[in-house]
Amino acid sequence: MTRKRVVYGVLIILGAAIIGVTVYLNSLLPIITGYAAKNLCSDVFVSLRDPGNVEAIDLNFSFIKLTKNSINYDEKSVTSHFLWGKSKAIYRAGFGVTLLRDIPEEKLRKTRYPSGIDPGYSQDTLKWPLGDIVPGKNTGIDTLKLNDIAKRLITDNAYNGDVFAFIVIHKGIPVAEAYKPQFNQKTRFLSWSMAKSFINAMVGILVKQGKLDIMKPVGIDEWKNDERSKITLNNIMQMQSGLKWNEDYGNRSDVTLMLHCESDMAHFALDRPSAYPVGAHWYYSSGATNIVSYLIRRQFSNDSSYYVFANNQLFNKIGAPDAVFEVDPTGTRVGSSYLYATARDYARFGLLFENDGVFNGERILPEGWVKYSTSVASASNGLYGSFFWLNRGKSLPSAPEDMYACDGHDGQHIYILPTQQLVVVILGYSPLSKGGMDTDGLLKDILGTLK
Repeated sequence: MTRKRVVYGVLIILGAAIIGVTVYLNSLLPIITGYAAKNLCSDVFVSLRDPGNVEAIDLNFSFIKLTKNSINYDEKSVTSHFLWGKSKAIYRAGFGVTLLRDIPEEKLRKTRYPSGIDPGYSQDTLKWPLGDIVPGKNTGIDTLKLNDIAKRLITDNAYNGDVFAFIVIHKGIPVAEAYKPQFNQKTRFLSWSMAKSFINAMVGILVKQGKLDIMKPVGIDEWKNDERSKITLNNIMQMQSGLKWNEDYGNRSDVTLMLHCESDMAHFALDRPSAYPVGAHWYYSSGATNIVSYLIRRQFSNDSSYYVFANNQLFNKIGAPDAVFEVDPTGTRVGSSYLYATARDYARFGLLFENDGVFNGERILPEGWVKYSTSVASASNGLYGSFFWLNRGKSLPSAPEDMYACDGHDGQHIYILPTQQLVVVILGYSPLSKGGMDTDGLLKDILGTLK
């Protein structure tokens, strides 16, 4: 009898463990298959990349590499399977790729991106910076050394990085530009969290138009009866809202649930409770940016106006008319993560901020906006401003303290060095899980090319 009890006990424990593992694994399947479907679909239909190359590099990690992915070129979709899990992502012109969650595919397919976003110019016939005709101007930088750095980055994966594209702007002029063979000047690259800084710029434009006040409480209905009613746009953009959030990309967390399981990413984020007093604690949150993206959308009477706003007031004005800022299933731009633009587009964005919000002679951002954006968030220990990373604490010791940056999860960077009149763009696949790229060493060598 005692032996039977032991056997029964072991079987019960084993059964409970199997059930527990199955339940947990089941909760991960939408994240695993959703990540694969969404990213492969965007890379194929927005970036026009080879799917085999994407699977071999971008999707070659953890459980993601075990997914089975089917591409339907006729309907422009990707369906990904893993075990009993399945996710589907679809491409729509203008909107980019959307992961199907809750909202029927038929409904999304019926939504059309508005017309009226033609920039009115051809970049092939215009001079830099609005166009792509780059002047061969001597800016006083050692181009031989710089080109050697570019060559080592692209051909030798120097600095522990897998760099797809690399651009250096000096005194407003591209002085180095290089791509791996499968990429070129027209390739749209994923921003990951560099998109947050573009949301910063959109807020700045609305501030300039008198439509937003970043120092006033944002007035979200769900927050009106608790501590969250005090939260301002400034608090959210400086990552000091006090909202509870888990930004761990390695497991089932707030950020992975938001990006891969939710149809309304902004409301998922704004439903988080307060964990700290408003403005007293800094914690990085992708949810924060999607709340701001929703607040931007709320400023427009209809979605057509909302969509063309980004094109006509930002992208077209800085020479990035082909940028694609993807939306969640509800239609709000995924401001935390999903912008696709060329390497030159990202360089132009850096140039906009280096020039204090003026581009090609036109003021895009209000006076003082760049200073605000690069002012230290009080609880960040010099790391963060307003949707921009800072170097005030010398986290990159070889770079100057006044450098600021847009950083993406897998090694995407726009470094802006105003004193040196430099903008450095690095795009590729160099995630921290693979050791990360030695960007400090790279910046040190780039600075060494200044005469």
